[in-house]
Amino acid sequence: MSAECHRLIETVSIPRSKRILDIFGASIGLIILSPLFLLIAVAVGLSSPGPVFFTQTRYGQGARRIRIHKFRTMSWHHCDALGVTQATNNDVRVTRLGRILRWTSFDELPQLWNVLTGELSLVGPRCHVPNMLAGGVPYEQLVPHYEMRHQVVPGMTGLAQVRGLRGPTTNAKLAIRRVHADIEYIQNWSIVMDVIILIRTLFLPFRGLSTLARGAADA
Repeated sequence: MSAECHRLIETVSIPRSKRILDIFGASIGLIILSPLFLLIAVAVGLSSPGPVFFTQTRYGQGARRIRIHKFRTMSWHHCDALGVTQATNNDVRVTRLGRILRWTSFDELPQLWNVLTGELSLVGPRCHVPNMLAGGVPYEQLVPHYEMRHQVVPGMTGLAQVRGLRGPTTNAKLAIRRVHADIEYIQNWSIVMDVIILIRTLFLPFRGLSTLARGAADA
């Protein structure tokens, strides 16, 4: 996506009620989950050499570049700072602990700090890396009006995620459905919708663990 395209994207001001929810939710989350943060940080440090956190450049609102933070889930020498080569199921680059963190989305928890700074919202379209591929081609070539996702502040979770549209984007049809869900969210946003998505998100770690357990049993 060119710099000229970046300037043409019309952004939507974040509603006051949404920002209040973000600050309140992220602050409470950081406090309540601090023991889990410490546990994961220690586990990541002990499970494989390298730093605990992984930082990556993503698209923010208006396609502005932002840096988001995650717990590291890959072997350090395999980490892809550009994010173009996405992790896939049974990816050898992902550590055993990293597989659990990814399926539960616990690797995303450090992004609560990005929410406090205003770079992310609790709910919104998930931020993508620049030049992200979907179905083997750049996302913006695959989906018309892809840039509409950049009108709002991206989120830690979103409508697509609670509908199960998460993970690798190698399947073009699923990748298209994911963006359509993002645009649906933008066009129908309400604070009630955000609260409902957040409540549904609380159950995603359990669904992820169940899926991971089934995969291990079938292996």
